[in-house]
Amino acid sequence: MPAFPSLSRAVGAHLCAALMGLAATAVPMGAAQAQAAYPNKPIRLIVPFPPGGGTDMIARTVAQKLTDQNKWNVIVDNRPGAGGNLGVDAAAKSAPDGYTLVMGQTSNLAINPTLYPKLPYDAIKDLVPVALVSSSPIVIAAPANSPYKTFADVVAASKGKPDALTLGYSGNGTVAHLAGELAENAAGIKLRHIPYKGAAQAMTDLVGGQIDLYMSSVPTLLGQVRNGKLKVLAITSAKRSSQLPDVPTLAESGYKGFEAVTWFGILAPAGTPAPIVAQLNKAINQALQHAEVADKLRSEGGDILGGTADQFGQLLRTEVPRWGKIVKDSGASLD
Repeated sequence: MPAFPSLSRAVGAHLCAALMGLAATAVPMGAAQAQAAYPNKPIRLIVPFPPGGGTDMIARTVAQKLTDQNKWNVIVDNRPGAGGNLGVDAAAKSAPDGYTLVMGQTSNLAINPTLYPKLPYDAIKDLVPVALVSSSPIVIAAPANSPYKTFADVVAASKGKPDALTLGYSGNGTVAHLAGELAENAAGIKLRHIPYKGAAQAMTDLVGGQIDLYMSSVPTLLGQVRNGKLKVLAITSAKRSSQLPDVPTLAESGYKGFEAVTWFGILAPAGTPAPIVAQLNKAINQALQHAEVADKLRSEGGDILGGTADQFGQLLRTEVPRWGKIVKDSGASLD
């Protein structure tokens, strides 16, 4: 199994250090004038998914803080469709003037370029990274009365018995699906996959014991875990979740270096002036330092990232080929 490059290493310097570096960077006079004039009208932040989901919550939290702290007018524009591709494409084809941004994530930037045979945008060439915002791990859950208490129990029950246990997730080619593939490969087991069109029916089947295991993000499962209907066996991040501190990581469970998370970050159309990207990066990093923003994102199971635009770009250049290989190796398709 290829080791996931830890986001903490990819992002690099601490958030405060990134802000100090930005403040200390000399800006040419023309660039300074461009920054001073920006923004003078509303900024549109495209969310490529419907209102109410995790990506939408993250975007609205950051947009509100940018509005409050900078007296800007940042408007969230939901553009769902085609697994997030429609919204990202709309942003990529917008004027590169800093007034259209998009909240991208692992799926529509790193997975979809391989999963979709004809993607209308190039995640690296058509967009410029502005700032990473947060990341969210995937958890492996089971019904509360399941005989499996740890991932080791699952491995023991599955060794030499392909398809003995069922694994549910929402949609082929999602981070949850592919993280499950990685976990199976690492453990040398084979589970019977049950893809669902959404989390609602999957949760009903999981709580009712119709499936043995389910992989999903922390927010999707947290309520049912807290009310005692589900238990979490392992988590896919490099470190434990603040919302599930007693749940071991897969790395702790014997699979050193395992990490598979969904990351979220803000991007702009390619060609957006560097001074504007720097100004947006600084403002987003400042927003992420506010306690109410950090608390909100962590309450949903996320970890704060931040950092420079270059660090986001480095992560993106690593993640696109990495997830592309995982998609190919898994045989995932849209069917």
